[in-house]
Amino acid sequence: MRIHLHRPESLPALGTVILMATSVLALPQDPATESGQTGNLRNRPVNEVPVRRSDGSFESFAPAVEKVAPAVVRIVTVLNSDSPADLADGVPDRLQRYPLGRVLRGRSHRALESGLGSGVIVTEDGYIVTNCHLVNGANVVEATLQDGREFKAKVIGVDPKSDIAVVKVAADHLPTIPLADSRDVRVGDRVLAIGHPFGVGQTVTHGIVSAIDRGGMGIEDYESFIQTDAPINPGNSGGALVDVSGHLIGINTAILSSSGGNLGIGFAVPSDLARRVVTDLVKYGYVVRGYLGVDAQDLTPELAKEFNHRSASGALVGDVAPNGPAETSGLQVGDVITRFDGKQVRGARQLMLLVADSKPGQTFPLEILRKGSARLLGVTVGQAPRNDSLVKADRGPDEQDPGSLQGVFIGELNSELRQQLKIPSDVQGAVVFDLHPASAAARAGLRPGDVIQSVNLQDVRNAGEASRLAQHAKKKRTLLRVWSRSSSHFLLIED
Repeated sequence: MRIHLHRPESLPALGTVILMATSVLALPQDPATESGQTGNLRNRPVNEVPVRRSDGSFESFAPAVEKVAPAVVRIVTVLNSDSPADLADGVPDRLQRYPLGRVLRGRSHRALESGLGSGVIVTEDGYIVTNCHLVNGANVVEATLQDGREFKAKVIGVDPKSDIAVVKVAADHLPTIPLADSRDVRVGDRVLAIGHPFGVGQTVTHGIVSAIDRGGMGIEDYESFIQTDAPINPGNSGGALVDVSGHLIGINTAILSSSGGNLGIGFAVPSDLARRVVTDLVKYGYVVRGYLGVDAQDLTPELAKEFNHRSASGALVGDVAPNGPAETSGLQVGDVITRFDGKQVRGARQLMLLVADSKPGQTFPLEILRKGSARLLGVTVGQAPRNDSLVKADRGPDEQDPGSLQGVFIGELNSELRQQLKIPSDVQGAVVFDLHPASAAARAGLRPGDVIQSVNLQDVRNAGEASRLAQHAKKKRTLLRVWSRSSSHFLLIED
């Protein structure tokens, strides 16, 4: 298996985000076909004993390690390189990939990629949680326990959106790690990372929680990472992040690094999120998530002023899906969502997590601001589609200059462009063919292939209307509603 190196666009200067799998030398046997019993992680009790946060020093972490280490396994995978699947399917395609690993040749002379990572046993009857990027598409998965026992594992389900996967071994009375409520984790808590880095054997490292609810990394769709400085290296993928009492608080997933080694910035999927994903994967084979039917974005102070909102907290609605739950509830483009089910919405990512965690079919209160006035809506959440994709826009030829959109070249949206850029038939406006990289529009985030749908909250049907409205804008700031890569959002251009 390869080590996939990813450089998030939002962090070009900090280094490389690495999904932590490393190569091994041995080729495992054929995968097992046993299914085993069906466990339900959601029904497992949560250990609610609070973590000790006294000022006293810890003489040794050995008691906690002895309790949990037997439940952290070594995961070996083998993948046919000509398989259509990819071991890092959960990573957005916009991120660059740099393969590094061992390629093996079997008797059939088909290239095989071998990989090494970690996993955590969560039920006594053999369910193991690990990372999606480690086992997704693998032909062979093998789990080795601390006591040396080896098992062929069957992949039960994978969820690229959270980078969590579940595999199953045919065994009973296996050691497990008690689960903690990751919502109780605080910055500064001491933690232990347990896994199999670089194939040297099970390794325990120590550090603290550096940050919580870390997102916007571009690693996964649903990001709410626990960040730690506990040394984590390639091969720790799918391993355990535990508190000093030996309770599981996260599944180690990625590191930020410029060299491939640990620099003190590691990320783990919180145990609460992993618990929900694992339960659904075991029960359904996929994850059931709530669906609102909106494209939302974070509010900047400038956007907040444009929409008469005193605070930059909230999620600005850039688009509403036709006939979706949001449209049915009366939500409109330009509304600012401030609370969902009584919980404060600080931004678009938090709204997405809250909605995804809600049960489809249930009705929830939705507090919004519309043109500065507070309103309360009731929205019945739907079920999120299981397969959604992002659309990449290509560049077209230069066209006309629309005046006040200085340095922006726009043109008419015809059937040929719709097909080429995969623009839905209900999207109307002017398509951006090109723009000067130093223009105000480019600095605001406008890109070739975008469709300008409105100018200063006035809908446009063609390039002429877009140019005229921008030309006659009395303010030095122009508010655009833009369709881009399958969704709509607002951009504020300041001259």
